[in-house]
Amino acid sequence: MHSISNQTKAYIAHSHGFFGKNISIAYLDTGVFMHPDFITPKCRILDFVDFVSNRSSPYDDNGHGTHICGISASNSLGIAPQSNIIMVKVLDYSGNGSKDTFIKGLEWIDKNRKKYEIRIVNISIGMPSNFTDEDLDPLIQKVEQLWDHGMIVCIASGNNGPGKYSISSPGISRKVITVGSSNDAVAAINSVSYTPNYSSRGPTHSCVMKPDVVAPGTNIPSCSHKKGFSIKSGTSMATPIVSGAMALLLERYPDYTNKAAKLKLRSSCDKLPTSRFHQGWGQINIQKLLDLEKY
Repeated sequence: MHSISNQTKAYIAHSHGFFGKNISIAYLDTGVFMHPDFITPKCRILDFVDFVSNRSSPYDDNGHGTHICGISASNSLGIAPQSNIIMVKVLDYSGNGSKDTFIKGLEWIDKNRKKYEIRIVNISIGMPSNFTDEDLDPLIQKVEQLWDHGMIVCIASGNNGPGKYSISSPGISRKVITVGSSNDAVAAINSVSYTPNYSSRGPTHSCVMKPDVVAPGTNIPSCSHKKGFSIKSGTSMATPIVSGAMALLLERYPDYTNKAAKLKLRSSCDKLPTSRFHQGWGQINIQKLLDLEKY
């Protein structure tokens, strides 16, 4: 099973000694399974909070959250294999959740950001916005509050492409880093079978260029909630690639603000032969992002 390290040049960061060590990423998702890749040689799951069933021990009754965490933090194939995990379960066994639960999760992260030194928030979920004025959407207000408090917020663009204006909320926020899939033209295999060109396209209804960046999202291997590994597809899978890359960037440049990190990302992407409203700035290139020479 091949990781996405080669496509994103993460292996070059690893060869220079950057693994995201001690960088904490908070995830809003379906939970996390205590996979060996997260708990050996030491447990990197710093906390688990459950807004669905109020259970105290880590679990994942769907598998989506475990897969997402593995893309960023698996010690065998993750982008940032030494990063820390804070899982906030806001989705149930079917992968569904309410806006109220989503907001509770965002508020918990904001409240506990200093306790766990949360630098990055990964949101591989989204929903349609019913607000004509997007700034009135409470989801957007909450994720922008996280951004304003200094966290790098990475959000999936959604799987509603290829039509324009199909970015999900809260990915339509102009402040956050919205992530699409760079290889969504490829049909998904052994996964949720989105039709080709599934990655949501911009602009937003407020004419903001989205997504900001793309990363591989189709047929991505990662950790399974039933032990072992599995393959899934979607912009959900592209997003933790960027979150993991941000952990590597913060390890290399600890004093970077979220705004500085976003600007660095913007200037280091590889352009693709697709529209601006598919790729944004282009596909992430971790070697360029971290200013590294190839070994």
